[in-house]
Amino acid sequence: MNKLFVELLRKNTDGEIELIVIDNNSTDGSREFFKEHADKLILNDKNYSYSYCQNQGIQVAKYDYLAFFNNDMLLSKSWDAHSLELMRQKPFDIISFASDFWEQDKLKKQKQRQWKRIKYPFIALFGRGYNALKIMAFLMYGDWDDFCKKRFEKFGYTTIEGFSGSSIFMRRSVLDKVGIWDNRIHDADFDIYMRVKARNLEVGDIEPLQIAIGIFFHHYSRLTLRSKHEPFADASKLITLKEKWGQRGTLLLKDIGYSL
Repeated sequence: MNKLFVELLRKNTDGEIELIVIDNNSTDGSREFFKEHADKLILNDKNYSYSYCQNQGIQVAKYDYLAFFNNDMLLSKSWDAHSLELMRQKPFDIISFASDFWEQDKLKKQKQRQWKRIKYPFIALFGRGYNALKIMAFLMYGDWDDFCKKRFEKFGYTTIEGFSGSSIFMRRSVLDKVGIWDNRIHDADFDIYMRVKARNLEVGDIEPLQIAIGIFFHHYSRLTLRSKHEPFADASKLITLKEKWGQRGTLLLKDIGYSL
């Protein structure tokens, strides 16, 4: 998964990029892989929660745009150029990508069924290696770059309010308005959406988080969510979204159909 992610990141990014990797004391060869392929590698001696690690990356990042990516994704060609142009055309400072986002419920169900028909038999027969992951994606999309190109041609810079937690892209100035990731919250995608939404309603100097429908990523989420990991070293400090936001959280999430 790491090899495929880095390959697509390097190939499909147009501009200069700094790859910062947070390794939570991995034992599967990931640490050794990223010593060679990351621009900056932060080596933790324990397994920390999502927000804690994101903030570690923020502290050492040198550029004015920050992309927070899971490493179990396929990135579309020119994702960065399209993102910057979207932000130039529209008043958005923070966006998310169409990570397995399908614009119609019927199409969404169809694609979910298609992926299941590919994924489960294929894993049973061939496992989850680099070549297997590539073939699974080919069976799902055909030529990946061509699929993403056609989708962008269809949807362009169309957005819809919401988020995909596996991929957040923002101007650094967003942190000046809403702060860094809350180290107490592991469900950081929901939390950042609500913080931006609250700022939009209360101050009005930032637009709600948007999904860029034309910029498509594939997320192998169910393959990695099945993996077991060590308990979070900071687990005692973590609280739930409901503990932080209470009823207000449900009000902030209502426009995208979620509740606490």
